[in-house]
Amino acid sequence: MSTAKPLAGLKVVELGTLIAGPFAARICAEFGAEVIKVESPDGGDPLRKWRKLYEGTSLWWFVQARNKRSLTLNLKAPEGIEIIKTLLTDADILIENFRPGTLEKLGLGWDVLHALNPRLVMVRLSGFGQTGPMKEQPGFGAVGESVGGLRYITGFEDRPPVRTGISIGDSIAALWGVIGALMALRHREVAGGEGQVVDVALYEAVFAMMESMVPEFDVMGFVRERSGNIMPGITPSSIHTCADGKAVQIGANGDAIFKRLMRSINRPDLAEDPALADNAGRDARREELYAVIDAWTASLEQSEVLRVLAEAEVPASRIYSVADMFTDPQFIAREMFVQGHLPDGKAFSMPGIVPKLSGTPGATEWVGPALGEHTEAILSEMGYSEERIRNLRTQAVI
Repeated sequence: MSTAKPLAGLKVVELGTLIAGPFAARICAEFGAEVIKVESPDGGDPLRKWRKLYEGTSLWWFVQARNKRSLTLNLKAPEGIEIIKTLLTDADILIENFRPGTLEKLGLGWDVLHALNPRLVMVRLSGFGQTGPMKEQPGFGAVGESVGGLRYITGFEDRPPVRTGISIGDSIAALWGVIGALMALRHREVAGGEGQVVDVALYEAVFAMMESMVPEFDVMGFVRERSGNIMPGITPSSIHTCADGKAVQIGANGDAIFKRLMRSINRPDLAEDPALADNAGRDARREELYAVIDAWTASLEQSEVLRVLAEAEVPASRIYSVADMFTDPQFIAREMFVQGHLPDGKAFSMPGIVPKLSGTPGATEWVGPALGEHTEAILSEMGYSEERIRNLRTQAVI
């Protein structure tokens, strides 16, 4: 691993599948940690077969598992459990997203692992957390988004709730998991060297993003509902359709920005209206203002709308598809597409690394590995002989 990366020297063991756990481990791998992904010999992570496949393997997999090493282990075999324990004796972080109680049944509960390696930080991602009456219920991202409040407020008020388009609940939980792990590592460095458990529930990860929803309900009894494309309570900020049928997002909810917008669309009367000088006044006349903006955008093609708003320094954008991103100068300048190679040598694009660190940036060293690609190398590094490795393979442990 490159010593120029900020997490170089950290050893992370991933006991996770699909999205939340593997995404958290991916972030660690992108910034230099050695990530050993433990997979079942029988097919491995189901993500290998999710969405669009290239020669039998998910294109998503090649990104989600980049920079990771794949170790196959049968956790139903006692030898597999012993290998995991050996692997964890000098690990810094364990990331797992099994249903609560699963690791305990395997003899890998926190009490066992903490005694084995007191410095270990254990990141546990699950639908409802490690405690509470719902802890043992299965909970994918869709459930976490529903319980956490996101699905309720997403969509239009006259229609049922909708999905956001990606499994964002899993991804948010992964980010909280990485933040928690880094906090725990910092605490370990300065306060006695002990590891601890980072307990992330998917529904709580989503719930934590719900802005002012809780105090508004507690103090005023206000229940935020679905509001379509507008930003509820903040005006104007919405999506509008242009003469060519294309859409633009306009965000003019700052006081000075609102004035610039109104002047740019030839409505100086609204720009100078004292009743519209602050957000409260504008939100009270929301329908009127959106009708004015809709009429203006409907009279011009998207390119002209964006030109006028750019000159007026009003935040606005077309709604990007992935095809738009591939040709966009900003994406290109920021290196938000990086090149990798599929197993047959075919070049392909992957998302760039986020965030961008000026001194110790992350990078893609290799794409998601073949199932068990690093099994023999990892076991050899752990001191296993070639004969013992052959026996483990014969016994279906690896």
